Amino acid sequence: MSATGAYQYVVLRCVPRPEREEFVNVGVVLYSQQADFLDVAWHVDRDRLQTFAPTLDCGAVESALAFIEGVCAGDERGGAAARQPLSQRFGFVKAPRSTVIQPGPVHGGVTDDPAATLQYLVGQLVG
Repeated sequence: MSATGAYQYVVLRCVPRPEREEFVNVGVVLYSQQADFLDVAWHVDRDRLQTFAPTLDCGAVESALAFIEGVCAGDERGGAAARQPLSQRFGFVKAPRSTVIQPGPVHGGVTDDPAATLQYLVGQLVG
């Protein structure tokens, strides 16, 4: 059994028109320093996004999320950011930006299974 440890997470939001401040949750990034864990889980409901924003390029949304996946995994999809330590990679992902994918505020909790907690959060917050 793993030890219980603290974690932080951000919800990733698809924000097609930032000036309207409307968004759809599309993913969650969870970081636990104690567990040496950083991962993202995401789901793009193309029908929902197209209803919400008919001109949105869902492929671009999925590419942006795949980039974040690469940053978290530390592989080539994440470019230079993926070569940083986990804490800096989480800092990169949670930093505000004006792109179509934006992180929400940082939240926290405790868990003994970060991967299961990530899947739980995605189920609750992304659907």
